[in-house]
Amino acid sequence: MTDLRTRVAARLTAALTLLFCTLSAAERPNVVVLVVDDAGFSDFGAYGSEIRTPHIDSLAQRGKIFSNFHVAPVCAPTRAMLMTGVYSHRAGVGNLPETLPIEHEGHHAYLGRLNDEVITMGELLGADGYRTYITGKWHLGHTADTLPVARGFDRSFILDASGADNWEDRPYLAYYDRAPWFEDDHEASLPDDFYSSEFLVDRMIDYLAEDADSDAPFLAFVGFLAVHIPVQAPREFTQRYAGVYDDGWEPIRQARFERTRALGLIPEGAELGPMPDGLTEWDSHDADEQAMLAKSMAVNAGMMDAMDHHIGRLIEYLREIGEYDNTLFMVLSDNGPEPNRPTDHRMFKPWMKLTGYHRDYDTLGEKGSFVFIGPEFASAAASPGAFFKFYAGEGGMRVPLIVAGPGIEQGVTDAFSFATDITPTLLELTGTTPAAEVNGRPLQTFDGRPLHRVLRGEANAVYGPDDVIGMEAMGHAAVFRGDYKLVRNRPPLGDGEWHLYNIASDPGETSNLAQARPELLAELIDEYAAYKEYAGVLEVPTGYTPVERMAHATRMRMLQRAAPWLVVGLIVTGGLIMLGLFMRRRKAL
Repeated sequence: MTDLRTRVAARLTAALTLLFCTLSAAERPNVVVLVVDDAGFSDFGAYGSEIRTPHIDSLAQRGKIFSNFHVAPVCAPTRAMLMTGVYSHRAGVGNLPETLPIEHEGHHAYLGRLNDEVITMGELLGADGYRTYITGKWHLGHTADTLPVARGFDRSFILDASGADNWEDRPYLAYYDRAPWFEDDHEASLPDDFYSSEFLVDRMIDYLAEDADSDAPFLAFVGFLAVHIPVQAPREFTQRYAGVYDDGWEPIRQARFERTRALGLIPEGAELGPMPDGLTEWDSHDADEQAMLAKSMAVNAGMMDAMDHHIGRLIEYLREIGEYDNTLFMVLSDNGPEPNRPTDHRMFKPWMKLTGYHRDYDTLGEKGSFVFIGPEFASAAASPGAFFKFYAGEGGMRVPLIVAGPGIEQGVTDAFSFATDITPTLLELTGTTPAAEVNGRPLQTFDGRPLHRVLRGEANAVYGPDDVIGMEAMGHAAVFRGDYKLVRNRPPLGDGEWHLYNIASDPGETSNLAQARPELLAELIDEYAAYKEYAGVLEVPTGYTPVERMAHATRMRMLQRAAPWLVVGLIVTGGLIMLGLFMRRRKAL
């Protein structure tokens, strides 16, 4: 009888333990992080855009909309901060690996990959019971110890490059000899019917379905290629925007500015940020050029629209499996809108033709087409901010962030927040207690702070008036303290000088306070020096420009790829010369 009671008690204990664990798992939210590539502050409908983003907007309506969220003005440094919660230089990704000055090569802060001292959100949540998946752009390393499967993700299908074609398995710049896609720990190829936004959602759904029987919560990170160059979209999405951009960028900039103000995303008295000097006027372009520019922006809108459509498919899948209500969603951009015009560079057009790209108006954005929007429409996408991607103006750094899910208060918050805040926030919202070390590495000290109290309506701010946040990328730099921002934008569009703005009242950076507040200017310059020393920032060399550095690196890579053929050519040529000399000598005899 005693043995029977013991067995019954043991089974009851096991059943209660299983029930408790199941309930505990159910109470912990799933996490979906959706990172849009190169989306400007006002590129989502919820942020004042004319572009249709109904699924993103639906998340915004049931969650928190951040109007003062900042990232680095370039992708890889931002992604390093999102993944780890520490400054990009501390994580080893102080610059894009493609634009790294020769003088910085090998430096600990500029490895071009996540270093061995940081632990990712995948590792932290995975060590505490989460299933972890990632699809899309990674750009943080592709060696055996730097791929996502080595950094805490159970399954992954990623691109380790700044971008790639959205229709086919091919690179988008001559710098790359291929599009480096990886599934888990091996190189991968793409299906014939590939379109990036559709495929990345499909693969994420596949991973979730493979583990459908698991009771463990999940982290699903999707890094979209939209709307990075090459801008590409299915025709049916592009057609929705026919005629929308026919009057150029100024009406779009102004309309978005007015809508962001009406939505309470910027103060009522704020002014529209200026377009950088040196950009063109719409009327300076002839009719054919205007038509190409307008359709390029329509393709850009179509690409955003298509991405939102596929986000809707992921949301619908979560509804079908009963996980939607218990899922925390984060939607954000990695930096401001892309201004580059690749065809301005003399090497690009021959490479584009050799690779099979075209710019035919009728099929613009479709398979084989190479599209970009240029700096003027990038300024419209960044409205109401000044500058855009690559620069430290608000147009390059202030981007959308939407957080929705269980326990998240609805509404707009103007609380300052930064890319390093994302991982600490996920730990708080998921109830994750980070281990003192993961995979033999001690937990890093976070530079970011959790946003959970703002998200739950328990606080109005994350940082106090004396807290300092620093940023440097490609020589462009910023320091934030309270309502103020110290910023330096280098040439060609910046002047290389320190400017001072009150970005709480002047998010367009229209009134430089450097002369009016010399003491504050000096204090923040000292704060930047302290940030540089702490993070390991190196100044870029005199004359450095990212475009020229990438052009040089591209030439060197192309030469390396061509070297075997050059050697063969020299051998063959030498052999023919020797044969000719031999024949002439023989004939002379």
